[in-house]
Parts: sequence; structure tokens; C-alpha cells
Amino acid sequence: MGDTKRRLMQWATGQAAGALPDRVATIVLENPGHLAAVVESGLAGPETVIFVPGAAGDAGGPTVVGYDGSLSEAGAEMSISEAFFLQTQDYGTSEYMSVIGPTAVRIFGEEDFELYLSDADRAADEGVFAAFLTHPTVRIADLPALGAGPGPDGPRLRLHARADGALSTSPTGLPLGKVGDDLPRLRAEWDRINAAGEHPCAVCLGEAVPEERRAAGLAARPWLGRYLTALAGLQDLHARGAADVRVSGFGGRLVPGLEGVAGPADLADPDLPLLLWTEHAAYVHHPRPARTFEVERRAGQLTEALLVCGSVEAAAEHDDPAGLTTVAGFFSKAGVRLT
Repeated sequence: MGDTKRRLMQWATGQAAGALPDRVATIVLENPGHLAAVVESGLAGPETVIFVPGAAGDAGGPTVVGYDGSLSEAGAEMSISEAFFLQTQDYGTSEYMSVIGPTAVRIFGEEDFELYLSDADRAADEGVFAAFLTHPTVRIADLPALGAGPGPDGPRLRLHARADGALSTSPTGLPLGKVGDDLPRLRAEWDRINAAGEHPCAVCLGEAVPEERRAAGLAARPWLGRYLTALAGLQDLHARGAADVRVSGFGGRLVPGLEGVAGPADLADPDLPLLLWTEHAAYVHHPRPARTFEVERRAGQLTEALLVCGSVEAAAEHDDPAGLTTVAGFFSKAGVRLT
């Protein structure tokens, strides 16, 4: 069940950890009658997981997982026997819903998108993050379309087959083809749509948000990838029981003197680690692969200077060069790049 849940969350978020199989990694069908055509078209291989309404079956190669409920409707729940439940909520009402288990929060329309941007702006300006987004079991769907960067968000990672047979990467995505089409054809259409867009991904929210509005929202906020990394770091710490966590670069810094640094390096690169802190401890969250280190506050100050300034030399204008070199060396040995 562990791999099944991981595949399902990768399908929802549009982000994957590790290499993808030669064919599609995960496919969700709304109509069980499409299973044979999907397999015969060559979309599914031995490493593919296909979620099909109803009971599991034998597709002669791919893993077929039966489910009940829906993965594409706001307010719906899907279940796999009695072992796993996943709720789907629209962004606009998620703030008012109680989180009782794994939840995918989706952008179902332009109003949801505007609320997403508003929450991100408040986090950036005031350091206040929407509480429901920092819950450890909540994931925002379709992250590549929301500022997370291109990622592997193509038909090799995930496909969704609607009841009428239309295929896309997401329930809210632009159609790439129909059941029976092969992977090269779907990929070509995905490439064509994205080539015309200014920001990734132009497919997976294409039927929920006008592309012009989505592109404008992302262009005005080049730090959205960093915001999504911050949410992941907060979720990790909240799962560990940490409270009153602050995030460097969002409403302030651990070292106030670093707030005036022009063009901070850490807000421009979503792949850099992130510094978080509480009253008693500091943490360094590495986004990919996800790892979180607890460090002494003094080490946290040195780490923040490196992340903000982008090099030991530039950070030395704000802190002790020897300490900066030591901290940079420690994280380098751990496989974590700070600059």
C-alpha cells in the first residue's frame, strides 16, 4: 500500500521522486470500460499503476488498483478498500474544512487561483501561512502549474482518463487526446501546448484557469516556487510537533540585518535549502530529496547568511568567515548545497 499511496500523491501533485518508467507511471480512469484500450495502446507497462473504479483486475502487466468514489470532484472522497482514503477539496473551501486524513487541494476555477495567490502574498509579506496548507496530510494538486517549476509534469508521469475518454495529465487539464492514443501522440500535444506558454505547466490547469491570468499571476511572483518549498518545510516540522515556526525570507529573517540584502539568492532558487526557526531551534529544510536538519540557532544564523548572500565571500560582510566556511563544509559533506 505504501507504493500505491506514493503513486497516487505523485499523480495528484504532478511531482515525482526518482526516475520515471519507460511508459506512464500512473493512470487514473473514471470509466472501467477504458482499461483494455489504455493497455492495448501501449500507455501502460509493467511498472505502471492504473487506478480503476470498482474491483481490481488483471491487466496482463501493469498493476491495477480498484477504488471507490472520485478523484476529480470537489468535496469527494476516494477509497481503496478499507486501507486508504483520499479527499479532494477545492482551494476556496479548504480553509473551512476539517482535515481528517490525506487531502488533495485543487484549483477548480479562477476564484480558487486568486485565493491561492492571495495566501501566497500574505505569506511573503507578513510571514503568515494559511494553516490548512501546512497540515502534514494536505497536498496542493498540480504544483507545476502553480510555480513549482517544470518538473516531470508530462504524460509519462501521470494521465487522467475522463468518463468520455478524453486524456489529460489532470482532471482540470487541457485534453491531450483520447483513450486509444499512444504515448508519443499525447506527449507531442503536451509539448505543443507548453511551447506556446510562458510558464510551466500550461496543460494541467488549462480548463480551470485562463492561461493569460495564470501566466500573469506567476510572472508577478517569481518566488512562488520558494513559497511551495516553504509549505513543504512547515508540513515536515508540524508533523514532528514543532509549533510557531517562522520561515526565512517570508515576513522577516532570523538575522534582522539580512533583511536589507538586495536580490537575495534564496528567494530566486526553489531548489536551495530553506531556513526555518522557532524560539528554541533552527532547521534547514532541503527540498529535493526532502530532508530536514535541526541545528543550533548560531549555525542557523550562519546558514541563513550563506543562503541569502549566495557565497561565503558575500556572506562574510555580515558574519564570521570561519564559521561560514565550517557550516558550508558541513552541509556540503551531507550532500546539501547552500550557495
